[in-house]
Amino acid sequence: MPADQNPLAPLILSGLKGRCPRCGKGRLFDGFLAVKPECENCGLSYSFADSGDGPAIFVMLAVGFLVIGLVLWSEIYYSPPFWVHIVIWVPLAIALSLAALRAFKGVLIVLQYRHSAAEGVIKRDDHA
Repeated sequence: MPADQNPLAPLILSGLKGRCPRCGKGRLFDGFLAVKPECENCGLSYSFADSGDGPAIFVMLAVGFLVIGLVLWSEIYYSPPFWVHIVIWVPLAIALSLAALRAFKGVLIVLQYRHSAAEGVIKRDDHA
């Protein structure tokens, strides 16, 4: 299925941009990571939005994998002194984590909206 026909593609894009999951126009965040109370465009209440620690876990795993891979690669091919590793990789890990955290949080909130996810709620089929 092409990306333009995927029903989740516009939702994921609005989450990456930090936009409202319903209209795609209003801002989702008030500041860097604080979620607004509601959309200023369509009035959707963001009270359902509780991404918890999910975005942080995904970001730590992805950024950690990338940075450690680069550290190992540079150590094998160039063997720089220890201080060079600290000067390069610590700021890079922090910058990548901060850049990705807002996007991951936006995507998880949009997916919560799309799937009507709520804390402690399991939707079961009665036909089982």
